[in-house]
Amino acid sequence: MYEELKEEDIVNKVGGRFKLSTLLQKRVVQLVRGSRPLVATTKTDRMAIALQEILEDKIFLDPENEVAFRSPEPQTEAPELDLDDL
Repeated sequence: MYEELKEEDIVNKVGGRFKLSTLLQKRVVQLVRGSRPLVATTKTDRMAIALQEILEDKIFLDPENEVAFRSPEPQTEAPELDLDDL
């Protein structure tokens, strides 16, 4: 059904099967309650959405075993300024 769950990579990424199960359960509850997906998808299966969020490093368990969100990548280049507009 969910081939990703059979892979050890996702288990190791989260820190073990218990943590993976906990993260999935808590994130699916958030999605059921109306939280928006953090990944671009046309899927409606909330478990599949949560798995994709984990695989894309969008969510993780914090030290209190709550769902935490990774902040977007910091901008590496300074924005260009047009000094003629000043």
